[in-house]
Amino acid sequence: MGHRSGPAGGRPDVLIVGAGGAGAVLAARLSADPGRSVLVLEAGPVPVGAFPADLLDARLVPGARPGLSATNAYPAELTSGRPYLAVRGRGLGGSTTVNGGYFIRAREADFARWAAASGDDRWSYAKALPLLRRLENDLDLGHSGLHGGTGPIKVRRTSLTHPAAHAFAQAARELGHAEEADKNAQGPPGFGPVPLNADRGVRINTGAAYLLDVISRPNLTVRGDCTVRSVLLRRGPGGLRAAGVLAVRDGRAEVIEAGRVVLCAGAFGSAHLLQVSGIGPANVLAAAGIEVVHELPAVGAAFSDHPQVVVEWTPARTLPEPEDSWLAGALHLSSGGGEDGDLEILQSLVPLAGLVRGETAVPGAPHAFLVSAQTPRALGRLRAVSSDPDTPPRICYRYLTDAEDRRRLREAVRAAAAIVGSGAFAELTTGPAEPADLDDTALDEWIATRLGTSQHTCGTVPMGRSGDRAAAVDGRGAVHGVADLTVADTSILPSAPLRGPANSAVLVGEVIAAALA
Repeated sequence: MGHRSGPAGGRPDVLIVGAGGAGAVLAARLSADPGRSVLVLEAGPVPVGAFPADLLDARLVPGARPGLSATNAYPAELTSGRPYLAVRGRGLGGSTTVNGGYFIRAREADFARWAAASGDDRWSYAKALPLLRRLENDLDLGHSGLHGGTGPIKVRRTSLTHPAAHAFAQAARELGHAEEADKNAQGPPGFGPVPLNADRGVRINTGAAYLLDVISRPNLTVRGDCTVRSVLLRRGPGGLRAAGVLAVRDGRAEVIEAGRVVLCAGAFGSAHLLQVSGIGPANVLAAAGIEVVHELPAVGAAFSDHPQVVVEWTPARTLPEPEDSWLAGALHLSSGGGEDGDLEILQSLVPLAGLVRGETAVPGAPHAFLVSAQTPRALGRLRAVSSDPDTPPRICYRYLTDAEDRRRLREAVRAAAAIVGSGAFAELTTGPAEPADLDDTALDEWIATRLGTSQHTCGTVPMGRSGDRAAAVDGRGAVHGVADLTVADTSILPSAPLRGPANSAVLVGEVIAAALA
């Protein structure tokens, strides 16, 4: 099987699988105790000294570029017969290195849901707020009872000075939408600038913010290009426990033992790793030819995400390139009968054709609004199909299966079209946005043929009380029924938040680090 190893050849106290949005946070916080040895195994590259400039340019979305070495694409199905490639970050910082830089906090309703589901008040908004403040350095609003001024992640809001951004702000006002100047507060939803984990055009991922400055700690080892293939499980007098992992680096397999294993491989990666290790629904594992070591029905059984469609409009003249971010403003509004602020309209200042090509300008190309329904709906399924960890799991989002989901998306698309059709946009665009004046049936068809996802997967390894078949971990991320095994990424959030979960992923790292301290 290979030789056994750890930091300086020893057995680490904590072995972290993945150095992404939560993993980098966890590694930095836990290794701050010089008496605790920490080993991080990251499947992707770990830069020496600094990240490549193209991964730090906040005017672009690296994850939108096909075939990027810093990403991993999971084959998936959004609806029956609609294939999709779900992209995730691969390397130090994980998806915070390749995503859009959107860094908005979850809403109080989300925290209330998470606390109720887990039975653990550390997930209440009141208990989470000090950690939300601790993780950020709000360069706009500074230190206060609501915001942090000294944390690792610099936060700055979009400026709204670009002509298209200004028109969006004016259109929102014209149509009677409320203003929401600080989307990291908990005020009524409306239009406002987007908080970014970026400063003056430079994206700040968790690897850069948390790990690069402390990576030389003698009790911390970070290994890149090291793939974990399974969790090593042992059964003894005290029950089942995680004893380490089987990993492969430079073509060589090795068993690495540890005092505790923490999975931070992302909502897809952590759930799949558990399943191929024999932890998950017995029928799924048996069908895949995997020995059932510990039945845990909730692993991969019901995840949530945000369905998204693009509403495009064509500028009547050449618009300037964005200076600091591809994002401008965001409008959050409430659908009829939905949760408060359950629809989102994001404005891209770069044509989608430019994001795919890694360019900030594409003359003549249409510009886009990214429109999504943010209601947390746990309809998705993730199932291992082979005992070979290199075989991707089957991922089915099961979008548009519910009439209410279709209604909410119709409402959001029509709200975006109304923005483009407003007086504020009259001189900026050549005409109305598609779709125009479609009835519900035609609009459902239009949406179905253009459907995408916000890449906000949560709940593949959900929190909940012990004995609850719908739960896989407790509020500290500890896997039910398996000692010394923890999960710390968005897979543990029982439902996707009403705002994108990048900020929440970092919070997961902070919460679990505090629980393990």
